[in-house]
Amino acid sequence: FTSTRVTLAEYSMSGNGAREKALQFLREVPRLHRANVRGLPRVAGVETKGRYSKHGRGQQGYDAGWGSSARQKLHFGPLGYEGGSSPIQRKTEFERSYNYGLRFQRQFPPITLGQLQLMIDTNRISTEQPLDMAALCGSKIARIDPQQNHFGFNLTSEGMDNFTAKVNIEVQWADEQSIAAVERAGGRITCSYYDLHSVIALADPAKFFKSGAPIPRRLTPPANMMEFYVLAKNRGYLADPTEVAEERLLLSQKYGYELVEHEDDVLKESKDPRQIFYGLQPGWVVNLADKTIYKPADPQLEEVYSS
Repeated sequence: FTSTRVTLAEYSMSGNGAREKALQFLREVPRLHRANVRGLPRVAGVETKGRYSKHGRGQQGYDAGWGSSARQKLHFGPLGYEGGSSPIQRKTEFERSYNYGLRFQRQFPPITLGQLQLMIDTNRISTEQPLDMAALCGSKIARIDPQQNHFGFNLTSEGMDNFTAKVNIEVQWADEQSIAAVERAGGRITCSYYDLHSVIALADPAKFFKSGAPIPRRLTPPANMMEFYVLAKNRGYLADPTEVAEERLLLSQKYGYELVEHEDDVLKESKDPRQIFYGLQPGWVVNLADKTIYKPADPQLEEVYSS
């Protein structure tokens, strides 16, 4: 075999492609070693401070101010809240998040039949008058907070076996067993809707009357809740009275109790669909200091506040 020695210049002239240039560069550069690896040059006497410094005055820490995970911070959302760095509406654009409208949905705090019976037995509330949201809030046991989107009470069936009070009660939500328990005792129950301004007035009537504002007119239920308040089986305040009488009879036959007719004047008393307080009409101004009620005299105001 004959050996031929090719110089570096001749090799570089032999190929002009990028591959040959890369091979030539690798032959010329020194071998990478920890002895010839150094950091970027720095100016003597100048210390870097700020966002990415561990000891500066800026955002400190190993994460450079970007924050750690929620589990490390021990921050947990409310029950049912979906965690994660990216919301589900960004992951799947065609599906809304489970938490959509969580802070804006109408809330109905529960009140049980056992609590209602206990309030009656301890003279917190009186059965000689109709019971509505104002009467329940006046007991200082059941509370409504409009700031938390509370729109009224939900009457639950807990303690229904011991409920014996004969009352005319108005709540905003109730199930079938709660309705049967009230009517079995000879009472009357109505499910009525109140808008947010009406709830504010009913939650604290004394505070509302001291403000000097006229009593607002109750608004109708929204479209997604209208069906509940027009059905007679739910004892909706917008239902037909004849259908309500039929549903009362069917419910008594279903649960096996004798239906009692409403003969007392307290049980017959009801509100107008636009009325908020018993005995007070929309548009009236109540003066607690002078114990005076001011009624509108303008025909236009009477037409606005009329049903």
